[in-house]
Amino acid sequence: METHHRSYGGEMANGVWHTRYGIEINLSLPDLGHPGRPDLLGEITASVADREPQLLECLAHHDGRDCLSESGGKSPWMFIRRGRVGGRRPLVASHLPVTHKATPAESEQHKATKERIVETASRYGLDADAEVPTANRRSISDALVTGPGGIRIGWEIQYHHLSPSSVHRRSVSAVQQDITPLWVAKDRTASLIDRAPWARVDDMAWKDIAGGKEMVIRGGYRHLQVWKCVASSDRHCLVIDGAGHCGAVHSDWFLPALCLPEKKAVHLEDLVLSSATGESVPVYVPNRGSGRADGTCGFPRPTASAGGRWSVRRLLSLWHRGRRRAMRSPSPSRRSTETAGRARRAGSSATHGLSETWASRPADSPCRACRRNGQATPR
Repeated sequence: METHHRSYGGEMANGVWHTRYGIEINLSLPDLGHPGRPDLLGEITASVADREPQLLECLAHHDGRDCLSESGGKSPWMFIRRGRVGGRRPLVASHLPVTHKATPAESEQHKATKERIVETASRYGLDADAEVPTANRRSISDALVTGPGGIRIGWEIQYHHLSPSSVHRRSVSAVQQDITPLWVAKDRTASLIDRAPWARVDDMAWKDIAGGKEMVIRGGYRHLQVWKCVASSDRHCLVIDGAGHCGAVHSDWFLPALCLPEKKAVHLEDLVLSSATGESVPVYVPNRGSGRADGTCGFPRPTASAGGRWSVRRLLSLWHRGRRRAMRSPSPSRRSTETAGRARRAGSSATHGLSETWASRPADSPCRACRRNGQATPR
């Protein structure tokens, strides 16, 4: 929870903005900073059910500043409660949760997408059902697709806002039941992005979705590319920031349009099939630029004999193990969760952060030297 402080006469105090009166309320003062309004305390401490939910506004939001609670999935609207500080019970402002409900249009989009996923899976000969509860009854997958090897993909279509904690909780429930969650969003700012395996599609009318109009995966799907860092390479050096070439072998993740050569766009139908058959699997990959490993991910770096091949089952097993460790955290950390196409396995290094991604069936394991350097290279 974030409290909002502002200096009043040299003293730090928390406050809120009263949207009806257009006044700032100082919760640290007995008269709230407005001695001419004796009924103000009773008004702002009334139950939210008995007043306008948007009566009290976060000061940071009102001033156009960033608010940590909002970025964490809370609304900009406030309620007042009594805190506990020693023997005192001061007034404290807290954020209301987001209570947005799906609009009729969003509900139709959701239904059409769910039906399209199930129909696509069935057309490919995969087992698929809609509205499938987990064994522990803690969550329900919008669509559950099972591949020939027993891989289960729990599709979660989320076209309206959902708090990060809810994304975390539902992903935990799926992973505990050996279901790989795959979230679908239509909004670039969706809270599920970078917090769970995800894919972003266009905001389309439900009739277009139901009618079979192409649904291109706009975000959440990347390909791993490996290249030799020499003068003839079309890629810049990742070690010396493009100032030259180091001669090493590099790897990085790219959107299909940025691959060399450019790869074709991935459609929803492609992902339905490849995720269930194991051609695309979720893994953790190095996240350059963070400067340290993300300790909450807990994904073990696999080892393999030279020339060995990674099985899809092995990758899924490792991903689920890593996710279970990560899910023990009380709140989801910000992770880059991307979907990867057919590519070679990337190694991880202590100098890189870790993030989630989808990777397709890898071909070769890194050589010994490249494993030490955290690079991926073919044998």
